[in-house]
Amino acid sequence: MPKDKPILIEVPSMDFIMVDGCGDPNNNLGFEQAIELLYGLSYAIKMSKMKGIQPEGYFEYVVPPLEGLWWIDEGGFSFEKRDNWKWTLMIRQPEFVNEEFFKLACGLLIRKKPGLPIEKARFEAFTEGLCVQIMHIGPYSTEPQSMKKIDDFIAQEGLRDRLGSGGKHHEIYLSDPRKSKPESIKTVLRHPVQTLPIV
Repeated sequence: MPKDKPILIEVPSMDFIMVDGCGDPNNNLGFEQAIELLYGLSYAIKMSKMKGIQPEGYFEYVVPPLEGLWWIDEGGFSFEKRDNWKWTLMIRQPEFVNEEFFKLACGLLIRKKPGLPIEKARFEAFTEGLCVQIMHIGPYSTEPQSMKKIDDFIAQEGLRDRLGSGGKHHEIYLSDPRKSKPESIKTVLRHPVQTLPIV
């Protein structure tokens, strides 16, 4: 986990359950359903041992935090203008989870909650590569202050921001905003970058 100062990291490939959507996440039914899907599937996998159907290699673990990828199709990304946001919500899965077991978990969840749009969930590897990340402490509305630190770091280190060329702004939500004071919410902010060629 990062400190409150930007650092450069190389993020390896990891497996996630993902759900895509668009628009402002506030008062967004699709966003709420995505969260319900992700946690429902993640806990179906975690609790599979209770049904005696856990996959080979299963081990005890804590369900990882919710993560979000954010981007727009055209123009500059703005934290204030949200109606054009595209997003992918996701939760990392342990190494023993594969496509076959993900589909089994989908079957378990849809029997329990038949109204959920299970077809929107997918199991996919995500390789992020070179990134700058920082720990943001405070409400989501003050994230631009931490992003300014990332932007300054990118410039100082001679890096190129990849957000406008296929990269996505990445957030990892370490706190439950329903149970945390706004000033104590912890969110990892991660930004894709690339090194500039030496000339």
